[in-house]
Amino acid sequence: MAPNDALPLEVIRRCERDDPIDDRRLRALLAAGAWAKIAPGSFAVSSDWDGLAPIEQHRVRVLEACRRMRPGAVVSHLAAAAVWGMDILGAWPSTVDVTVAPARGGRSSGLIRRHPASSVTPHTVDLGAHRITTPAQTALDLARVLPFAQGVAVVDQAIWQDRDGGRLTTRDDILARLDGPGHRRDPRALRAIGFAGGRSENPRESQSLVVLVRLGFPRPRQQERRVLRSGRLVFGDFYFPEHDHWCELDGRGKYLSPQFGTDRTAAEIVIDEKNRENEIRREVRGFSRWEPADADHPRRLYDILTSDGLPSSLPRP
Repeated sequence: MAPNDALPLEVIRRCERDDPIDDRRLRALLAAGAWAKIAPGSFAVSSDWDGLAPIEQHRVRVLEACRRMRPGAVVSHLAAAAVWGMDILGAWPSTVDVTVAPARGGRSSGLIRRHPASSVTPHTVDLGAHRITTPAQTALDLARVLPFAQGVAVVDQAIWQDRDGGRLTTRDDILARLDGPGHRRDPRALRAIGFAGGRSENPRESQSLVVLVRLGFPRPRQQERRVLRSGRLVFGDFYFPEHDHWCELDGRGKYLSPQFGTDRTAAEIVIDEKNRENEIRREVRGFSRWEPADADHPRRLYDILTSDGLPSSLPRP
């Protein structure tokens, strides 16, 4: 699989305009909200820019930064994750990550964040005039430096089984990089790689799974498939078979995203989702629903699940 270097919107570059734009007019366009700044000298129409998901915005920033860098840069870490389509838990940075050889040095700037390379040459593939770390290398690099839940989310994204076009890499590929000559057995990376299962569709599902296990609940199955008595096919985000307890991580995208409402009103989406829940409740012993932000507050998630009848092996945090 090749890295995605196609731009999802038109980028306006001062250096390419036949009618050079002066600073005064540029400041007016930015102040009025008509244009959004992507990188030095690069802009986009604000409505187009605001319509992109955060991961796509960062990918565009990375590609624009690549246009300004000398050939041979190694795009890595979060910058590589964005180009490969590996979403993260939390906000994307305003800087673009590159890995540099110790001999080349160089300090991070306002746009570029430089990471010193280890003694082991990272696995990379072509990205135009530059190189980019492979999905396995990217997942390993991030699992080494990110907090546990964020590291798990990145690894899950890299090995996600149901990704359009197939998974980017495998757990074995990532571990092979960790076990290669010159690498040390990094405990932080090993924990994240070992915990990730590749069944989480997004970073918030990965986070919820980490919090569930930390709270003393048994590890659930993910993306549980069931055909209801009505013949309706449903999938559950989490399912605890020993307790017959079905769980939904209720992100608001299903109610607000245009892709879910092209032929239905918001009210119709809510009614359909409620009817779906009622059908599932009639066929399982327990049912819980929470929003992504609830996983940021473990006690809140603990109370939701135990109130719905799911037992934990640990006391309330």
